[in-house]
Amino acid sequence: MNDRVERITTLLQDLSPLSCQVEDESALHAGHAGAASGGGHYRLHLVSSRFEGLNRVSRHRLVYDCLGKLMKTEIHALALTLLTPAEANQEVD
Repeated sequence: MNDRVERITTLLQDLSPLSCQVEDESALHAGHAGAASGGGHYRLHLVSSRFEGLNRVSRHRLVYDCLGKLMKTEIHALALTLLTPAEANQEVD
């Protein structure tokens, strides 16, 4: 796990995740304008009961709030899959 992925994972602990998977996809975007600024491309799959009763936008805001200034400096793109435990169980079935 690289340092930036570790920091992302640590910051997301505020959401008490049951599952948190962060993938660094930056290498897939080499040469992209956003990559030139040093910001990385990441994919996040997070399961948390904190998402219960929240719509997609509210869930995204919670994640962005946790990541704070990383969203403006070290993260150029972030693909999000944010699920409640019940939704995650439906994915498995």
